[in-house]
Amino acid sequence: PLSDHTLEAVKTLSDPFPLTGQKSSSTGQHSLIYLHTLVDRRPVCPVFVSLVPPREPTVTCRSNTYPKGFYCSWHQLHPTYIPTTFEVDVQHNQRLLDVQKDAVHKNRCHVRFPEVFSSFPYKVNVTAVNSLGKAFTTISFEESSIVKPDPPERVTATPIRLNARRLEVSWHSPATWPDIDNFPLKYFLRYRPLIREQWQHVELSDSTSHTITDAYAGKEYIIQVAAKDTEIGTWSDWSVAVHATPWIEDPLPITSTTEVDVSTEAKTSPLPSSNAPQKAEAPVGRAARVLTFFSPLLLGMLLLFVW
Repeated sequence: PLSDHTLEAVKTLSDPFPLTGQKSSSTGQHSLIYLHTLVDRRPVCPVFVSLVPPREPTVTCRSNTYPKGFYCSWHQLHPTYIPTTFEVDVQHNQRLLDVQKDAVHKNRCHVRFPEVFSSFPYKVNVTAVNSLGKAFTTISFEESSIVKPDPPERVTATPIRLNARRLEVSWHSPATWPDIDNFPLKYFLRYRPLIREQWQHVELSDSTSHTITDAYAGKEYIIQVAAKDTEIGTWSDWSVAVHATPWIEDPLPITSTTEVDVSTEAKTSPLPSSNAPQKAEAPVGRAARVLTFFSPLLLGMLLLFVW
């Protein structure tokens, strides 16, 4: 199977090389490619790949640094298998603007806004070029339609002590937004417990914090925030999700049976209750009183008898 081999291009034909059973095309070429085994690198079977001129690239533009500028990016939906370059020009009010290539992303460029609150549309043209031909895409847009901030940053959610249904959520505006004072952002908060699929939403003006007051006690929550210019543009993507659980009261320590026994033995015995058995006392009944009264008389009779 093909998955057991390594694809390696070993020969590219400079002349048109049509596939078997097909006619030669004046607008394309084909590469002859072999599959090699990973062990002995012996050729297994040839595979033909068509070399074609580029098609119209897909182009999108966005401003995440409003009102500073915007960027445009592009990509090819269909590979050409040969080196392809891109030419970009941007026009505004019949004026050609400076375009700066991105230092990291090869299919991206940056453009500064020549003015703010302009009613004139921007026109961006991207042309893909290779040795077999060229193709271009042109898009037009108004300044307000491409404004989309980056997501809020450093989102945190903290439980509130002694409040089993509250979470304090805070965040920071995106660092790429250059002028938060003159171009403020509004925010959209969504949250839900992990046990449910339905989100709850709160839209906020320019505040960067919010207290959730209807959380389920003891349930873990997932929380995200989005941002948008207060007047124009669209909402950002959602921020990185954070997880938090409302405050839970610390459980009381559980005492084991062994600890109860040892503790009881170590304590001083308590005073007996009124129902506890007491030491017996001498009777003080009627018989005792009679015996006490007649004891001198009996002693005198005993003495007379002896005499």
